[in-house]
Amino acid sequence: MVEAIVLADVRTDAEQAVIADWAAINHPDARVSTLEQIDFAAQPDSTELIPVRVVWLPPVRRGERRVSLADAVVLSNPRKPPAWRQPSIRRRHPDRVRVVEGASATIAELDEAYQRQQAEGESFAAFVGMRAALSAERSELALVGDRYKVPRLVAEQISSSARFQASIAELAAELGRPASSVAREATDKMSTFVATQSRLMRDVFNSTFRGLYERAWTVSVDLDTLGRLRTLNKSTSLVFLPSHRSYVDPLVLSGALDQHDFPPNLVLGGNNLAFWPMGPIAQRAGTIFIRRQFGSDPVYKLAMRSYLSFIVEKRFNLEWYIEGGRSRTGKLRPPMLGLLSYVAEAVESLDDADVTVVPTSIVYDQLPEITAMAQEAAGGTKRPEDLKWLLRYARGQRVHRGEARVRFGEPFSLREQLAASGQGRARLEKVAFRVMDEINTATPISSTSLAGFAALGAADRAYTAAEIEVILAPLLTYIADRGLPGPDPSRCRGLGLLVTLSELTEAGVLSTYDGGPEKVWGIAPDNHAIAAYYRNGALHHFVDRAIVEVAMLAVADGTVSPASSDDMLAVSQAEALRIRDLLKFEFFFPPKKEFLHRLGAELDLLAPGWRTTVPTQKWVHQSLLANAGKLFARRTLQTFFDAQLVVATLLADRGNAPIDKAEFLMECLGLGRQLSLQGVVQSKDSVSRELYDAAFRQAENMGAIGGAEDEQERIRAEWLAEVHELRDRLARIAAIEAEQAAAAGQEEDR
Repeated sequence: MVEAIVLADVRTDAEQAVIADWAAINHPDARVSTLEQIDFAAQPDSTELIPVRVVWLPPVRRGERRVSLADAVVLSNPRKPPAWRQPSIRRRHPDRVRVVEGASATIAELDEAYQRQQAEGESFAAFVGMRAALSAERSELALVGDRYKVPRLVAEQISSSARFQASIAELAAELGRPASSVAREATDKMSTFVATQSRLMRDVFNSTFRGLYERAWTVSVDLDTLGRLRTLNKSTSLVFLPSHRSYVDPLVLSGALDQHDFPPNLVLGGNNLAFWPMGPIAQRAGTIFIRRQFGSDPVYKLAMRSYLSFIVEKRFNLEWYIEGGRSRTGKLRPPMLGLLSYVAEAVESLDDADVTVVPTSIVYDQLPEITAMAQEAAGGTKRPEDLKWLLRYARGQRVHRGEARVRFGEPFSLREQLAASGQGRARLEKVAFRVMDEINTATPISSTSLAGFAALGAADRAYTAAEIEVILAPLLTYIADRGLPGPDPSRCRGLGLLVTLSELTEAGVLSTYDGGPEKVWGIAPDNHAIAAYYRNGALHHFVDRAIVEVAMLAVADGTVSPASSDDMLAVSQAEALRIRDLLKFEFFFPPKKEFLHRLGAELDLLAPGWRTTVPTQKWVHQSLLANAGKLFARRTLQTFFDAQLVVATLLADRGNAPIDKAEFLMECLGLGRQLSLQGVVQSKDSVSRELYDAAFRQAENMGAIGGAEDEQERIRAEWLAEVHELRDRLARIAAIEAEQAAAAGQEEDR
């Protein structure tokens, strides 16, 4: 007969008694022992170990077993009651005491795993204890719910693994240091960011910080995709990569997932938010606070790679913000590839490992943080996060600010996407660009975004509600025709539009004047960047259409002219690709073939007969005029070409003098403000360090900065000429719109 041992994970005599009573019923032929009581050398290899532990459940509060904030305040943890209270709880509330049994294993099976996984010199008894604890943990989750799934014994599992020790030895040889010294340093650094999770702190964190968003926003979630993700999560870990708009993004996403009993994400975040009391609580609730920059510290990099590899191997869910920081403009920022490279490395280095990437969009009807971010984009200094900041932030969340929407792009296998993306660093960029494109596709268009789009018009003036409704009408038609995730149309017309405008007025984005016969709304003084933030959140949905319009105008006025009508389409496509190239540091475009396919879909709406008509210059011109009043290019692209004008102008005036980027961007802010006051720059929201930074990267990519000295001057002059040309086209589109609007007004007067 095979001997069986109930391996009891106990802390107190009361727990020992609970397990003894349970074993007498469930395993009457087995003896009950703790890990310390077993002499493994004296046990037959066939001995079966059955891991068990006692689970103490919180009392039922409001229909749910969950720890309250009050428990933490009085330093009581219902999940780990003190020894003196346990007999009373068992006697008076037996429903709160359960025993869970993990998957059993023989000593021979455990020894085989030990030989394969553990580093030389590690204790077999410690390995057995760790495996038993993890096995019992999995059974406990079936009782308490997946939302309490947290990694246990992380540092012990990583530091004792053969893979970690091999990596340590390799790095130590590179650095010329003893392996033991590198191992200690790596373990110490790992301890600064490993999320030492506890269920108590997860409940406390949720109870404490959910107030930062629950009163301010009503959260809506894409339930259909969430259901698919639940199914996927049974066989693979999920890596959520959300857009980053607000400090509360992780709380909003966590609340949505927790409500539907998803396992908690391990959230990678900057250590700027690790201040007391948020930092210690958040770290024990699943936040991994990491340095903003650590590329020059090889030991820190090894510790981080090892930790992420462990997370991937053990199939815990991850979350980080691929932009690296909150958007200052409302558009997605360029992706940061560091953490993605570590996860990709883990997937490819582990046999059959994979993760499912979940591009995630989080947007808000109103966001009070925009004011501070707009000031930073205009050259202001970012305030450091600390306890005073947190209290101010919490006070600001007492006002209801509409809806927060959580939406998901199409999930995809990281392993499959890496295989399809080629080799080298470019493949990570392709993966990241797919994430950004999916986020953009999933991002819903809000009524406040469309109101910002209308208010930032062809002229810096105020509009009546009726005028704004006229501007929005073709946008709503376009959104419906494209099947885009648009707002409730009733919020963009009639009384609903008045509500939207009133909300933006109360938020300080718009100002209003009602001293005349009609009430008018305009951008509040110096708040153009804030209005642009709302507009930019939806702007990517209109960029392809805007590029088509500008390219069509180039054909219509003869700026680009094919040798024959047979070449008209090819020339138009080439012009669209040229415009795309000038905007590639502002928006995320798909590969050339897919981009041209999207342009074809835009032409189906703008010029429906293009697939069966041999296009001529006159036909293109008539097609463009037929859509006057429905053209989006001026409102969509003016800001970005105005920003490029400032950067290109300064570069053209600099000759070949060396350029310090930080100083240069400050000069751009000065010139931008000057040209805005002079009326040369049409869009006041273009005066932005973020936009000048994107234009600077565009210049570097073209060779206008850091290129061959004998070529730089020519490239800068050519770029400036291109920007002038495109701004002229946008001005002509605005003139067409104005002429048609005037004609329509005269027709109505008749």
